[in-house]
Amino acid sequence: MHATIIVGHPSTSSFSHALAAAAQQVLVERGYIVHYHDLYAERFEPVLLGSESANVLSDDPLVEQHCAEIAAADLIVICHPNWWGQPPAILKGWIDRVLRPGVGYDYRDGSPADVPVGLLRARAALVFNTSNTPADRKLAVFGDPLETIWRNCVFGFCGVRRFARRVFGPVFGSTPEVRSHWLVEAADLVKQHID
Repeated sequence: MHATIIVGHPSTSSFSHALAAAAQQVLVERGYIVHYHDLYAERFEPVLLGSESANVLSDDPLVEQHCAEIAAADLIVICHPNWWGQPPAILKGWIDRVLRPGVGYDYRDGSPADVPVGLLRARAALVFNTSNTPADRKLAVFGDPLETIWRNCVFGFCGVRRFARRVFGPVFGSTPEVRSHWLVEAADLVKQHID
């Protein structure tokens, strides 16, 4: 069994990284082969280049590695902060360059006018977000754009039907005890989606 973990946060001491580590520990203990990617540490280039305009092949070996691993993944875990109701730009660029036609989805008749078919074989995808906005204010003022982005526009579009997302926060000012509880909750969510 293969799992891919993607972390999109510039600080290695972030709670996003702690969540990714908790997920990785569960997966390794359960015998998964884990492909762990810290996009900032890898210096993943988020810009879709002109040479990739057809978006079916990249001359960047890191992009091709990500494509191969995500295509083989049985479980996908994404960890990132909520910035302006969106993933950080590096993670948006990862979506653009990695979940491309032939990897994340394709068209039955080869025409973009056709209805796309999801290609990811993953049985489940989990997204762990961090936020500093209280949940009630976030929903009342902003709604929940990240839920729509990840559930419908990314994983639903790419064929992953089992999806869960959990927002942890407000992170700012949270106690070590609260964070420990959140890490246990994240690990339990991973266990629920692999059992």
